[in-house]
Amino acid sequence: MTQSPRTAPQPASLNGTIAGSPYPPIADYAFLSDCEVSALIAPSGRVEWMCVPRMDGPSIFGAMLDRDAGGFRVSPAGQRVPTGRRYLPGTMILETTWGTSTGWVVCHDVLLIGPWHHDKERSQTHRRSPTDTDADHVLLRMMRCINGQVEMHVECEPRLDYGRRPVTWAYADEGYSHGIARAEGEQIELRLSTDLRLGFEGGRARARTTLREGDSAFVALTWTEHEAPTSYDDAYRRMDFTADFWHDWLSHGTFPDHPWRQYLERSALTLKGLTYAPTGAMCAAATTSLPEAPGGERNWDYRYSWIRDSTFMLWGLYSLGFAQEAGDYYYFIEDVASGDRDLQIMYGIGGEHELPESTLDHLEGYEHAKPVRIGNGAYNQDQHDVWGALLDSFYIHTKNRDQLLTRVSFTTVLGGALALVATAGVSYGLASATTAATVSADAATSASTAAPVGVTTVASTAAAGTVASTTAATTGSDDTTATPTSASSTSASSTTTTAAKAATTTVTVASAPSTTRAAATSGGS
Repeated sequence: MTQSPRTAPQPASLNGTIAGSPYPPIADYAFLSDCEVSALIAPSGRVEWMCVPRMDGPSIFGAMLDRDAGGFRVSPAGQRVPTGRRYLPGTMILETTWGTSTGWVVCHDVLLIGPWHHDKERSQTHRRSPTDTDADHVLLRMMRCINGQVEMHVECEPRLDYGRRPVTWAYADEGYSHGIARAEGEQIELRLSTDLRLGFEGGRARARTTLREGDSAFVALTWTEHEAPTSYDDAYRRMDFTADFWHDWLSHGTFPDHPWRQYLERSALTLKGLTYAPTGAMCAAATTSLPEAPGGERNWDYRYSWIRDSTFMLWGLYSLGFAQEAGDYYYFIEDVASGDRDLQIMYGIGGEHELPESTLDHLEGYEHAKPVRIGNGAYNQDQHDVWGALLDSFYIHTKNRDQLLTRVSFTTVLGGALALVATAGVSYGLASATTAATVSADAATSASTAAPVGVTTVASTAAAGTVASTTAATTGSDDTTATPTSASSTSASSTTTTAAKAATTTVTVASAPSTTRAAATSGGS
């Protein structure tokens, strides 16, 4: 497997974009997730990528791939560059601080998670065992003035179906606080709720207000029957519940008392954010068609579950003490690979076997990199390293059980791998328990470099040969030196080194996968 070329250094930023380009650097996007839907937010406060009802669904905000494909901005009037951005420690909540000539305001963005919703009627999407929590299907944006006064603008302009369907807004009641967006030919309805006064201009919902010290406001977007917050206090309570969810999940991991602990935690949170909770699938990336090279044509849709990539993600989480995800993923494989079907290299996160590829010629692409693709034509390729990767996944799962695998016949999987060895002379050096133990013990201490402090954003988890996903467009650096190697032929020492560097590198969102994936064939697989 050949190594993909490294991403060229990007030009200096100007006003939060690349040398004056309307597109922000990929590494500057922040990543939100509720383990069903994800959102990418530019430094300007604009949501520029979001798909519903799940990560691989059609986009409702697609400005990341075309500036006219929809966005949702909350920011001070006339300002694009914030004073500071960070994730609230241990959470997937983004905090943005704006300093203006008249005052200061702090904004929080979060995809809400709440209590389990399906007590009276069973969920139509969840296939894993129910837990105490569930995605709320609410994108919440909150703002609070902490000094002086700041004029705040809210602009929500969704365009459904990858920018092909503009919406029409209407008030949902007699007041100004609730709007509904609909598009011809689309069943989905978007509801915007706020304690501000909304107005509609074509396909755009707008609100303007001046916040003075101590004033606060919220705006919430929903796309299902789940209710939005009814007040700022209610919004804050639900954000607090979501923070508790992430803190509780993170507490199940094992992290060293070390200056690099924050990078390990952020990496774990990013990997968790790329899981699809209803099925247990693990998404290789949150985006589609980000170029492998500036202006290039190798732009693939990575919003699916590769068995190989998922195994790397599982090893990364497992090395930090997270085992439940391995169980959920195993049962996802049971769902999709049992029966007479051949094992595929990838599946849809809902268990789909066919992922037909097409192009969206109406979108200009990130920095004019075309074509923009949805679907992935590599789903029906034969790549025999998948057997070794799958056995790695099974190993992680059985290590936490007191019995061997049952339904997805372990003997079938092992038999398939051995048959390939016997008939094709293919040698598989499967990752061993010794390697796993070495990785687990050394991952937190062997890294030679730490990622720079700053806002970390989503990254492709497609790093071939690495245990945890590394950056493909690092924050403040073009150094992406993780070497892709076959998962089935990695030695214990090289695996330890690569895993350690990966685990201690702050993962960045939606990075173009080129520097961490050897994509020798169509579909970027």
